Amino acid sequence: MRARQAMSSSEADPIDDTESASPDALTAPPTSVRKRPAPGERRNQILQALAAMLEQPSAERITTAALAARLEVSEAALYRHFASKAQMYEGLIGFIEQSLFTLANQIVAREPDPARQIARVIGMVLQFGEKNPGMCRVIVGEALLHEHERLAARMNQALDRLESLLRQSWRMLAESRGAATPTVAAQAGASLAMAVLLGRLQRYTRTGFVRHPTEHLDATLQTLLA
Repeated sequence: MRARQAMSSSEADPIDDTESASPDALTAPPTSVRKRPAPGERRNQILQALAAMLEQPSAERITTAALAARLEVSEAALYRHFASKAQMYEGLIGFIEQSLFTLANQIVAREPDPARQIARVIGMVLQFGEKNPGMCRVIVGEALLHEHERLAARMNQALDRLESLLRQSWRMLAESRGAATPTVAAQAGASLAMAVLLGRLQRYTRTGFVRHPTEHLDATLQTLLA
C-alpha cells in the first residue's frame, strides 16, 4: 500500500472471498471467472477502504459492519485478515510510520543543510496529510478517539519520534548559528515545529479538509526558521 496514489486507486480489485476457480470453471465464459486477490492484497484492500471511509469529513465511528458493507463482504471475511478493528487501525498507523520515516530519513541523509532538512521534513509531512486526508485524521488522533487506547499511544510515539528527528536537525542548525545553548534551542525549535505541523493538520480535518495544511507553506517555514 502506497500513499495517496494507491490509497484511492481504482485499479485495485474489490475483495472477493470466493475460492479459486475449479478446472471445469476455466472453460466457462470470462465473465463468470473472478480473479482471486494475491496474498496480502485483500489486507491492503481493507486498509484502503478504511482510509477512504475516514476521508468523509463528517464520518462517525466506523464499524466493521459498515466497512464490510462497503467492501461487499461479510464481517467474518474481514476477521480472516485482521483479528480486530484495532488491528486494522494499527495497519494504517504502520503504513503512516513507514511512509513518513522512510522519506524523512532520506531527506536527512541527502540534505546537508540543517535548515533545509527541517523545512523539507515539515513540508513532506504536511503534504502527506493533505494527500491522504483519512490518514491525516489518524495522525492528529481524531479517528482514534473512540478506539482502543493503545492506538493513540502508538501514534503519539510516532510523533515523538518525528520530534526527536527534528530536534537533531535543529541542534545542528543552532550550533551552526553559534547558539550559546544549542540543546535548549533544539528542544524549543522542534517543539515549535511540531506545534505548527499538528496545528495545520488539525485545522485541515476540522475544516472538513478545506484549509490545506500546505497553505502559505514557504512563508511559514521562513518565519519558523528565521
